[in-house]
Amino acid sequence: MEREIEQRGAKAHESDREAPGLTPAQLRVVVTLGFCGLVSAADNWFVSPALPAIANTLAVLPTAATVVLTAYMIPYGTLQPVAGSLADRVGRLRMLRIIVLGLCAGTLLCAAVPNLAALVVARIVTGCFAAGIISVSQAFVSDVVGERNRAGAVGILMGVTFTGQGLSAGLGGILTDVVGWRAAFTTFGILAAIAWLLLFTLREPKHPQAKADVPGTRPLKGNPVATFFRSAARIFFGPSHAVYLLACMTGLLFLGVYGLMGTFLNQVCGLSSTQAGLVMMLYGVFCLIGGSLSGKLGARRGVPHVIALGEVSGAAAALALAVSALTASWVPALIAAACLGLGYILVQPSLVTLSMDADPSQVGLCTGLIGFGVFAGGGVGSSLGSMVLGFGGYLVLWAVAAVGLIVQLLVSRRVLAGR
Repeated sequence: MEREIEQRGAKAHESDREAPGLTPAQLRVVVTLGFCGLVSAADNWFVSPALPAIANTLAVLPTAATVVLTAYMIPYGTLQPVAGSLADRVGRLRMLRIIVLGLCAGTLLCAAVPNLAALVVARIVTGCFAAGIISVSQAFVSDVVGERNRAGAVGILMGVTFTGQGLSAGLGGILTDVVGWRAAFTTFGILAAIAWLLLFTLREPKHPQAKADVPGTRPLKGNPVATFFRSAARIFFGPSHAVYLLACMTGLLFLGVYGLMGTFLNQVCGLSSTQAGLVMMLYGVFCLIGGSLSGKLGARRGVPHVIALGEVSGAAAALALAVSALTASWVPALIAAACLGLGYILVQPSLVTLSMDADPSQVGLCTGLIGFGVFAGGGVGSSLGSMVLGFGGYLVLWAVAAVGLIVQLLVSRRVLAGR
């Protein structure tokens, strides 16, 4: 009798995990992890509208100061697979506590640097620790909510996360104008400390272990470094390689465009850091809206359709920025910020959802490789964007971005057909 009761309880628990919609407990986990992701995204993206002030304080050109964005995003993206793989081994929650604490320390260090070189080093350190917060959180959420609800849950998680990316632009701009960019770094360091404390309210989720007899998986044994690179290469270049290619393109185009918007609004439209930040806050608002819609859209029309909608929205954003460059008006940039936020949040979480099927036993590594593609692509996009900017100005930059996003749309429709 006791055994029968236990079996019924286990079935009921599994039913709760797979029932449509999230339970209050699951939603609390998603929102808590979303706040951690929000802080990591905000820690990077508030820098965009603050770049002119940072450049002025450290006596460098604004275009030279864009290296600060690249310094964070490249290690942040490159080390995400490492963090995801480690989380598969040592536990999601334990890994999150380590890297969020490192994010806090690194951000506070950025507030005290004396020159651009030191700031670049501090941002590299911060990016190394912050790497994996989002990808490990995505795997954590997948473990908690189950396969049926993961697309909607990941959409909410990323909506909350990248709301911070947009809202931080406004808050960071205000702090930069009122008390300086150093105080802005200090503020986000304090928010990271709060996120770290909130992690102690969660419990370690259960996640599937690799089994040698399960097709498409590999046991996590042997030399850890060799195992990591073999697993990463197998997943990245395997049957799901198209998903990871699109992740790289998404980072290159979406994050590359967003990273240069703050300087554009300041130099071309004449907005202060606060005003530029307020315009870019629409990005965060539409990330939140899009995050709540992506799961529902995916259930009705399919994930590839959601990705295509996001890419159309991204192309519209680039065209709106081109109009803004032609007219030197910030009004079209409002449309651009909204379209960019909506487009990004429809594309990125959808790619994450598709990636989780690459190897269900190593979801942390699968999602980490998406982060690698997106954020390493974003770092490259910022650097290439600066080169295009120096060559032809903002109008050429936004035109190139629009063409790139249209190409991505055509590629995604071809390579994701039938998924």
